[in-house]
Amino acid sequence: MIYNPNQQTLDRAVGLAMENEARLTVVDVVRELVGEKHLKEPGLKPLDLEALVKKEFDEQLKHFVSSVKQQDGLRINTKVLVGHAFLEIIREVIRNKHDLVIMTAEGKDGFRERLFGSTSMHLMRECPCPVWVMKPTRRKRIERILAAVDPDPRDKTKTLLNEHLLELAVSLAQLESAQLHVVHAWRLYGESSMKNSNWIQTPKVSLYLKQEKAKQDQLLNSLVAKYPLDNLKVHLVKGEAYDVIRRVVKREKTDLLVMGTVCRTGIAGFLIGNTAENVLNGVDCSVLTVKPEGFASPITAYA
Repeated sequence: MIYNPNQQTLDRAVGLAMENEARLTVVDVVRELVGEKHLKEPGLKPLDLEALVKKEFDEQLKHFVSSVKQQDGLRINTKVLVGHAFLEIIREVIRNKHDLVIMTAEGKDGFRERLFGSTSMHLMRECPCPVWVMKPTRRKRIERILAAVDPDPRDKTKTLLNEHLLELAVSLAQLESAQLHVVHAWRLYGESSMKNSNWIQTPKVSLYLKQEKAKQDQLLNSLVAKYPLDNLKVHLVKGEAYDVIRRVVKREKTDLLVMGTVCRTGIAGFLIGNTAENVLNGVDCSVLTVKPEGFASPITAYA
């Protein structure tokens, strides 16, 4: 499914749909007018005006996709939904079992530049399928993809999430002939406390750091070994995950960041994790977010 498309986003979605022999739905969303108190003109009913607006949006959407609709093998349709954008998109995803949502980044928000607006953040938090928010760019293709992973053999959910996002990243890298980077941020648990204690000597802490780095390096290499690519670069960086990811994105001039989202509350699907939230607030590239297996959206298929 594609929402809020520009021509570049549409072309990307069409290419993916044809490569995977998938059906593509292009949607737009109009605001629901039922209950609007300002509509007091005689003969002007909210439902009538809503129908007119919906018809206009539908005509614009059909005209927009007409340039690509004639391509052989492309299955594409348009749909205008009524209500709040993120709610209706998620309901459409659930009802029709869409595999991917692609949308154009909203751009500026308030007094600071912010690539991800309200709708994209809601979708990345609560939509059950992967969400790709595309930053408008002059580049015709993706040149550098960064996949952020966190290998932990003790955590089955995290392991499956790592595998899923790497499969997506590798597939896109092959499709775009792009360079794939994989980053893993690591830390030594209790490092600061050990350094400030009187009973653990500095050489011991250094040894623990060396051992932990070797362990994380082995885990990372074992993970990426399953996805052999000629154009692959691995980054094992010590530090907070959100800071490491943002720095690597900037340093490597990343076009697309592929990352997982994990709940931080007991309510399934209510919020994305702190790390993902902080990363999204600090990057300036397109982002593809992937949910862990078993993710349950708090949004239901019908209101």
